[in-house]
Amino acid sequence: MDLGTLISKANKYKQILKNTELYREAWHKDIKPKLTETLGKMVEEIKFPKAEVIVRDNFENLESVTLDLGRSSSGIYENLEGTEVKRVMVKSNGSLIYQQLFNGKIMVMILSPNIEGYGQPKPPMTVEILRPDELNTSFVIRHMELFLNDITEWEDFDDDQPSKSPTIGFNPIGFHHDGQEEG
Repeated sequence: MDLGTLISKANKYKQILKNTELYREAWHKDIKPKLTETLGKMVEEIKFPKAEVIVRDNFENLESVTLDLGRSSSGIYENLEGTEVKRVMVKSNGSLIYQQLFNGKIMVMILSPNIEGYGQPKPPMTVEILRPDELNTSFVIRHMELFLNDITEWEDFDDDQPSKSPTIGFNPIGFHHDGQEEG
């Protein structure tokens, strides 16, 4: 019986299954402890207030290591009608998350800050998905830089920033929208 490429496809599938087991083993043996230590050292060096490295392991082989910047008062208060009581609006300060996927690979995500009750929080931004052997300290530093950029941009939000998208169409310098040249 000629099975064509079925045997090579079946072998590839078996290798993927074996990789999942190897990746899960690497998470427990190397990655989780290394991430916990590296992020902990970064928190100490940077002196993040309220920062905490949290290991979530209630689902085996779907664990995560998270650098969580905690929650704080947003400085915004809701005046409750008919009372002198004010309710503080709480701000979540953002997180850098390393989530173990079902196949043992590691998804890196950034959770931007948000203020509860004020707009919709942004969904987590997926930075990348890595095999355990790809994740090293230089990657974690790069992820931390991306995280710092994200939370800084959030805190410094300003609609006066120039648009990041390119202008489409002809827009010559020195001309008004009505086609008249500037004097």
